[in-house]
Amino acid sequence: MHVVFKDRIRRFSIAALAIMIVVPSALIAQNDHVVSPADLQRQAASVTQTRQQNVEKVRSFLSSPVAERTMQEAHIDSGQVKAAVPNLSDEELTQLSARADKAQRDFAAGYLNTRDIALIILGVVVIILIIVIAH
Repeated sequence: MHVVFKDRIRRFSIAALAIMIVVPSALIAQNDHVVSPADLQRQAASVTQTRQQNVEKVRSFLSSPVAERTMQEAHIDSGQVKAAVPNLSDEELTQLSARADKAQRDFAAGYLNTRDIALIILGVVVIILIIVIAH
């Protein structure tokens, strides 16, 4: 019986070693691909912060004196438009924020006149209202 037990241990050891040699190390579980909770939290905070910055950029653009006057002349409730901004998707906010930044830079540089910026503002307002109504 003692010999049988040693033989079984020897066979098990050989089988275990063979498996360890044959199985690629890539198939063995590794912790490198697991995202830590801290990384997930940082990423979520970054997305939230970027979204908030984009909301503020669009609201700031819509709060400019030219924008307020343009919406008033078009009989559009500026408060309603500004309140609708957070309802936009992240992608929509990113696009509108980029357009608002470009329009403000172009206006400040003198590339756009008041009429041009008013048309851009009306375009942004119409886009916001269409998106909000469609949701």
